[in-house]
Amino acid sequence: MKPSELVGLSTSHLVECLVGSKHFLIHPTAQLDLLRLKSAASDAGFNLCVASGFRDFERQKAIWNSKMLGQRPTLDKHDQPIDMPSLTEHEKVFSVLLWSALPGTSRHHWGCDFDLYDHNAVSPQTPLQLTQNEYLAGPQHSFFQWLKTHAKQFGFFFPFDGKRSGYQFEPWHVSHYTTWQEIRRELKSHLLLEVILEQGLLGEETIEKQFEHIYTQYVMSVNEGDLDEFSH
Repeated sequence: MKPSELVGLSTSHLVECLVGSKHFLIHPTAQLDLLRLKSAASDAGFNLCVASGFRDFERQKAIWNSKMLGQRPTLDKHDQPIDMPSLTEHEKVFSVLLWSALPGTSRHHWGCDFDLYDHNAVSPQTPLQLTQNEYLAGPQHSFFQWLKTHAKQFGFFFPFDGKRSGYQFEPWHVSHYTTWQEIRRELKSHLLLEVILEQGLLGEETIEKQFEHIYTQYVMSVNEGDLDEFSH
């Protein structure tokens, strides 16, 4: 993959795929396994849908900058709002990183990561929120239990377990293992940083100073094992 593809500035590495009633841009090596996972979920009584798949740099930048400015809610480890204007730049950067990737380093740039949910469990009374409680004890609990048991069978893993990575545990986020193994061999921190610093991100001084830590802890440190500890 080209550096522009790795950081979400190009979609030339992706193909269009219909998942349910919506089209998504997907890395070709992940396409068949995602469709097989959806089919298996349907057989089990779930309507597996993608809340978020490929996300380009500009979209991730809009999320990042709005959170840095306090214009979009930024939550702490307990899903409580953070008072962003009261923080230093360093504190803002790492507060945003609890739940949102630094643009240019998001796994959603690659087309092999997906935020999944069961559409059958969504209603006007229970809108999708993508929160831990929603999946561990709320409307998406049964779906998560199924997904946790069967994701590996179809080539997917949960990258963010809240332990290895700096990101919080995301029970909705799965990554295609084979595609990730290919991509990780191409990731180089200095190439990513060169591109990222040209894009007008807020918090640039902290990003540059802390990038090696961000790259190591938030990009390369992911869970590739089981999630049995989240069984209830």
